[in-house]
Order: sequence, then structure tokens, then C-alpha cells
Amino acid sequence: MSRAISVRALAAEALAEIALAGHSLREVADRALPRLPDSRDRALLTALLNEGARWWPRFDAALDRLLDKPIRRNEPVIHALLVTALVQLEVLELPAYASVAATVEAVRELRRPRLAGLANAVLRRWQRERDTHLAALDATPATRHAHPAWLADAIAVDWPDRADAVLASANVEPPLMLRVNRRRARRDDVATALREVGQTVTLHPWLVDGLVLPHSTDVTRLPGFAEGFFAVQDGAAQIPADLLDPAEGQQVLDACAAPGGKACHVLERADVALLAVESESRRAPRIRQNMDRLGLEARIVVGDAGDPSAWWDGRPFDRVMIDAPCSATGVIRRRPDVRLHRRAADIDALVGMQSRILAACWSTLAPGGRLLYVTCSLLRRENEGVVGAFLESRPDATAVPFTLPVGQPATVGWQILPGDGDLDGMYYALLEKSRSSDA
Repeated sequence: MSRAISVRALAAEALAEIALAGHSLREVADRALPRLPDSRDRALLTALLNEGARWWPRFDAALDRLLDKPIRRNEPVIHALLVTALVQLEVLELPAYASVAATVEAVRELRRPRLAGLANAVLRRWQRERDTHLAALDATPATRHAHPAWLADAIAVDWPDRADAVLASANVEPPLMLRVNRRRARRDDVATALREVGQTVTLHPWLVDGLVLPHSTDVTRLPGFAEGFFAVQDGAAQIPADLLDPAEGQQVLDACAAPGGKACHVLERADVALLAVESESRRAPRIRQNMDRLGLEARIVVGDAGDPSAWWDGRPFDRVMIDAPCSATGVIRRRPDVRLHRRAADIDALVGMQSRILAACWSTLAPGGRLLYVTCSLLRRENEGVVGAFLESRPDATAVPFTLPVGQPATVGWQILPGDGDLDGMYYALLEKSRSSDA
């Protein structure tokens, strides 16, 4: 049985796992939250973990200024506790006296009584010298916006006119967006039911299945969730079904399917025979769970999208969707731990994987068929770089032009940056295969 623990001590242990040991925020939170019986404590823990991960690069750097000798290596949990204390003071704006006192008590609770005085001194120093330290942190984009330096630099290179706004958008709470399952409900009816229980709901102006709620909430308690009337899906992730434009009776491949949101949207749009391929066996069950709740059906296999010989029967697909494994740099506002776990060195490997999957899945596409390549990345190398190189190597591939109400054209395809239309960052390229056999 786990010991009783205060919310701040538990937050420090959990945040150290996320920021210093590389564990997923979602997985750590799922383990930590049940240890707190009080709903207010669970809400505070959720805020400390999300904002602690979001602002870690800023306040981690602040501790280097406040401490004579770093403690993150020898005392990682106390280091994380001090980050949560700065989050309480600067982001959550909790009362200073209570936050400092509770943090010092948490040091003792974590069985580090000799460090209680250090924690108190560090936080008192922050309060005395706050303006000086904030000015120093604000002097560079990386610490001003709490991004790793490599990513801040990469965004500045790829989007020089938008870099500061893109970095800032990652620290703004996104709205909660829903996708109405048109096979089971009408969008207006779902909106009305949500308003009747006190939710503020607007119809998305151009995503025909989209509803927007201003803040996150427990969707499982909303009317219609259990009945499969809707699913949670950011508007940027609802666009692929529009671009893919599935038609009745088509054979469709979703090559990187988990957790299945885009595949479900395609199935809600048309009666197609859909094959969902997912490389990670632990993630594949989520696809089935989502489809079962929404009343949808597809064939789901665990396999490498870059090796069709393991799962393809040779019958060509009319539509192929590749939601390629990527840096996830476009969804940092929803997944703040991405900024802690992604490294510059990862991009080369991701580009290689993306190129391999694109080439392999192209071989499964019927002449005249269309392939949609999607990432939730902001980095041009993963997007138009991959697609552009592919087009140069394939005379039977042509980019299909399109425009969207938000975002901007890329050299190939279309890029939405975080905050464009209040959507997540996402890239799309639509390719068509020539009907000519000698292409």
C-alpha cells in the first residue's frame, strides 16, 4: 500500500519522473492521481504536473540562477519540488506564504529535512530578486517561452516572422473541441444537450462536425458521451477526413492509426472498408475501444506501416492516410511534456522513418488513388522536406493543390501553426497517383 502523501510532495515525485527520468505525463498522472482522495487535491496535482511540465525549461533555468550548486542530479525530487513552488508563485498565482510554507514542509515529508532551510532560502531569494530574475529569463526566447533551446532555434529558422507567436501559443490553454459522430447524432442536437447541462458550446464555423467548448472538462460525464454521439478531437485533426474525401465502398488504409480518431472520422463519413495499422501493440486496443463506443467497424492489425508485406493482401487502396510519427512540436500546448522529451537528434531518425513509411504505403495505393500525409509537426524537414523529396523521386506522384480557411501554404501542402484559428499545429499534403501504367 502506498503511503499517505501531500499533494505537493506527490507532485514533486511525479514531476521528477516526467522531467528528469523521461516518463510520460499522462502515464505518471494516471498513477499519481488515485493516491489523492480529495478532488481539490487532485485538481491541484493536475495543475502542478501540467504547468510544471509546460514551464520546466523556464524555472529549471531559474534554479540555476538561484542555487550556488545545482541539485537536480543528486536531489532530483527536491529540484522538481522547487520548480513546482515557482509554478505556484508565478503561474498559478497561489498565495506566497502558503506556497512557500507548504513547499518547505513537503521537503521534510520527502525525508530530506536537511534541505528544508535551502528550499526556504531559495524561495525567499526569488521573492526578493524576482524582477531581476524574470528579466534575465525573458531575455531569450527559449526561457521566455519555456522551450528547449534547440526547438526555439529551429522554429526561428523555419518561421522567422511568426516564431515568437508560435512559441507563445504553446503556453496558452487550448479550447476543448469535439467531433460529432454524424452516424448517431446531429451537431445541433448535441450542442443543445450540452447547453442544457450548463456547458458553453459553439458550432465551429467551418468544420462541419466540430463543436468548441472554451475549457477542458471531464467529457465522460457529458450527455451523449456513453452513447457515442461525439469524440474529443482538435479541429486540426478533423481536417484530414475533409481532405481525404472518402466515398462509399472504397478501400481505405490508415497507416499509423492509434488512437484511432482520424480513422473513426473517416468511417463516420462513408461506408468504407478500412484497415487500421498500428505499430505499437500497447496502443492498438485504444483504436478498438474508440470504434466500439462510436459504433464503427474496421480491421485492426499490429504491424509496421513501412513493411506492407506483413499486413497487406495486395488489393490496392483507393485512399491512404499516413498520420506519420513525428516530433509532435505542433501539439505542445496539449502535450507539454513533449518539450522535455524531444531532442534535436530525434529529427534525423523521424525523417528517415517518415520517408520509409511514405514510400512503402505509396506502393499500396491504386492508380488514380489519393494519399494524405499528415504530421503534427512545425518543422519543415518533417513536412515539405519529406514530401518534396518523395515527389522528386516518384514520377507517378502529383501534389493536389488545396487551401484551408486558416494557416499558410507550404512549398508542398499546407501548414497550420499553433493558434491559427485556435487549432493545433498540423501539416497536410495530398498526393495523387497517376493512372498511367508507364508513369
